[in-house]
Amino acid sequence: MSGVQDSLEIKFRLIDGSDIGPKSFPAAASVATLKESILSQWPKEKENAPKTVKDLKIISAGKILENNRTIGECRSPLCDVPGGVTTMHVVVSQPPQEKEKKVTDDPKINKCVCVIL
Repeated sequence: MSGVQDSLEIKFRLIDGSDIGPKSFPAAASVATLKESILSQWPKEKENAPKTVKDLKIISAGKILENNRTIGECRSPLCDVPGGVTTMHVVVSQPPQEKEKKVTDDPKINKCVCVIL
């Protein structure tokens, strides 16, 4: 017996404490597939909605999951209860373009002045 489940019940906890799911996913599904599912189920009334899969980060057992890995590879034996629902946290990344604009708007912000007395 391998002891590995063929599918997992997963719910996604958003930053405001609300949940998406639970939904059943095969253990062979990739993390990118999870992110696509989250995008399709994202609540329309929420602000800061992600636009693409790259805007999302999924955290499980304290680790950020990589898109190319499968759910089976990311499972934690300490956190996953057979037959239970696994909760994964979802964080939306801010687009890097907004950060760059803030830095380039005022060139005086990054200047340093030293005075030796």
